[in-house]
Amino acid sequence: MPFKLISTDGMHAFELRTGAPLIVGRAPTSDIPVIDPTISRRHAEVETGDAGVMVRDLGSSNGTFLNGVRVDSAAVAAGDVVTFGKVGFRLQQIAAVAAPTASPSAAPPGATIVRQLPVRDPSATIAGLQSPLSLPTAASAQEGLAPADKSRQKLAILLEVSKGLGKATDIDSLLDKIVSFAYQILEVDRVAILLVDESGELVPKIARDKRGGDTARAVPQSIARTALKDKVAILSDNAGEDTRFGGQSILMQQIRSAICVPLIGAEDRALGILYVDNVTATHRFSDEDFEFCIAFAGIAAVAIENGQFAQRIQRELLTRSNFERFFTPQLAKRIAESSETIRLGGEKRTVAVLFSDIRGFTALSESMRPDDMASLLTEYFTQMVDCVFRYDGTLDKFIGDAVMAQWGAPIGGPDDADKAMSAAIEMIRELEKLNDGWRAAGRPELQIGVGLNFGEAFAGNIGSERRLEFTVIGDTVNTAKRLCDQAGKGEIFLSDDFRKALHNAPTVLECEPMVLKNKSQPVTVYRVVLD
Repeated sequence: MPFKLISTDGMHAFELRTGAPLIVGRAPTSDIPVIDPTISRRHAEVETGDAGVMVRDLGSSNGTFLNGVRVDSAAVAAGDVVTFGKVGFRLQQIAAVAAPTASPSAAPPGATIVRQLPVRDPSATIAGLQSPLSLPTAASAQEGLAPADKSRQKLAILLEVSKGLGKATDIDSLLDKIVSFAYQILEVDRVAILLVDESGELVPKIARDKRGGDTARAVPQSIARTALKDKVAILSDNAGEDTRFGGQSILMQQIRSAICVPLIGAEDRALGILYVDNVTATHRFSDEDFEFCIAFAGIAAVAIENGQFAQRIQRELLTRSNFERFFTPQLAKRIAESSETIRLGGEKRTVAVLFSDIRGFTALSESMRPDDMASLLTEYFTQMVDCVFRYDGTLDKFIGDAVMAQWGAPIGGPDDADKAMSAAIEMIRELEKLNDGWRAAGRPELQIGVGLNFGEAFAGNIGSERRLEFTVIGDTVNTAKRLCDQAGKGEIFLSDDFRKALHNAPTVLECEPMVLKNKSQPVTVYRVVLD
C-alpha cells in the first residue's frame, strides 16, 4: 500500500516510492527537499518496503522525532507524525487506484517540460465541447463523469466565468474574481496574476493560496518572463528540475507542477500572466488542465482589458471634468488624453499672461454681508472666466479677488497675445454690463484694473504626487501682476514686449516709464484706449 508524507500545515506533500530510501534534507537535490533552517542538508532517510515505512536520522543537528520522541531509527505507522528539525509531517496511506492507460502524448518518467503552446494556437482549445450542462461547484464535481460530460461541464464553467467576470466593477475586484474562479476549476495550491505596467515591467497584482489568504511567495520570474516574452503557455510537471527555469526561487519554494499562461489582449498585446502551481505533488496537471487553463486565461484577458479600458475612460472623464474648470473643453480633452500632462515638472513656454483685480475690494467687503459678497463675486467671476474661455485662454487661478489667466501653455499659438488682449477688453465691457444690472438692483458696483505681459515662463504641473496644479511661474508672470497693480479703474496696462507680440494692436498710449517691484530699471508701459 503506498504512503505519502503531508506537512502538518497541509501545504506540502510527498509520495513515498518503494524499493529505495529517500533522502530528506535542505538541499534542493534531496528526494524530499524541506527548505527550513532547522533541517540539515542530509537530515534523514525514509524507506518504504513490505514491512512498512522506516525513518532513520542521518546525524542531523536538530534531530528526527516520532510523535514528539527523538529517534535514530523507527518504524512509522499511518497517522504518526514525523518531525525533521522543527518541520512536522504526518504519514498517510494512499488508497489504491487503477493505473490509467498511458496516452501517446504522456510525458516520459522524469520529464519536466510537458507542453509549451502558443496561446493563439487553435490546438490549445478544449476539444469536443458541446452544449453546456450545469456548472459544478468545484473541480472535484467532475470526478466519475464520462469524458464528453466533463467537456460539456467545462464549457459550462467557461460560460459562467465569462458572465461572472463581466459583472466586476473595477480591476481589483475583477482580479479577485479571476482567482476565485481559478480555484473552482483547477486543483491548485496557489494562483497569482502579474500585469504589465506602463514601463513594460511585470508587477504582482494578486497572489492567493488555497486557504484564501495572501501569499508572500514570489512568482518565479524565469517562468513568468519566458511565458510573456515568447507569448506561450507553459506546463511543467516538476518545475524544480526544469532545466529552462534555473531560478533559485523555484527550488526554495518547492514548486512541483506549474502552469503559466500569458494574458493576451487585442492586437496581440501582452497584458500580463496568469500563474498557478502546486507544491504538493509532481505530475499534477494534465494536458486537459493545461488546455482548460489557456481557455480560462483567454477569457480573463478579455475581462482585464475591458476593465482597464473602462477604468481609463472613467479617469479621462474625471480628468476632463476637473480640467474644464480651468481650460476650454477642447483643450481639456487634449490634456486628458495625454499621459504626459499628469507628471511632475514642466517646460519653458512663451506665454501671454493676464491679471485682473478688483479696485477697492477690501473696503467694499467690509461693508457687505458675507452672503451678498459671495453672490456678487460668483456673478463677477463667472463672466470673467467666460471672457477667458471665449478666447481659448487657460484660467490659471483665482487669487482672492484677482483672476490670473494665460495663453500659450500647455498648447500655444501665434495669436496668443491678440487673444489675451481681446479677452482683457471684453472683461472691461462685460463688467460694465454687470454694473448696469447691479446699479438697477441697488447693489454695489465693481471696477477692475488689468495687466498684460508677454514672454518666457516655466509652465507645468507644480505640487506633490497627491495634488498637482498646472500653472505658469517666472518674471513674466510677476511683471503682469505688477502692471495690474498699477492700472486704475477700467484701465488695461501692457508691457512693451506684449505690444510687440500683437498682430492687431488696439489704440494704445505710452505712459511714463514705471518703476516696478524687483525691476532694476523703469519699465515701458502702454495703456489701451477704450472706446
